[in-house]
Formats: sequence, C-alpha cells, structure tokens
Amino acid sequence: MGLIIKNSVKKSRIEIQITQEELAEKIGVTRQTIGLIEKEKYNPTIALCLSLSKVLGKSLEELFWIEED
Repeated sequence: MGLIIKNSVKKSRIEIQITQEELAEKIGVTRQTIGLIEKEKYNPTIALCLSLSKVLGKSLEELFWIEED
C-alpha cells in the first residue's frame, strides 16, 4: 500500500485558457515537465508546486492531494 500524489494542474490550466508551453514559460520549466506533472508521472518540488499554485490561481490543496493506493 502506497501513497499517490494526484493533481488538477491540467484542469486548472485549461480553466485559465493557457497552453502547456505558456505555463512552462511562466514558471521556468519545459513543456515536457508540465506534461509529466499533468499525467502524474513526475512529482514536482515544493518550489515548483508553489509556482504552479501562484500562476494557476489555486491553493496547494486545490492543485495537489494524496490518495492511498
């Protein structure tokens, strides 16, 4: 039994109508990194989480949560 970090980055990005590329530019990462975060294949650092939260206008709790496997 493990913990899985889930997120709503893609949903939040689409709500404010920006592309992965635009979001990546705003927070200083590659578009590929955004894609991996959205697919839950990459766990971002807390600094990156905070940047995403600021740009997307969501709290950390709205963007990221933990589910048990």
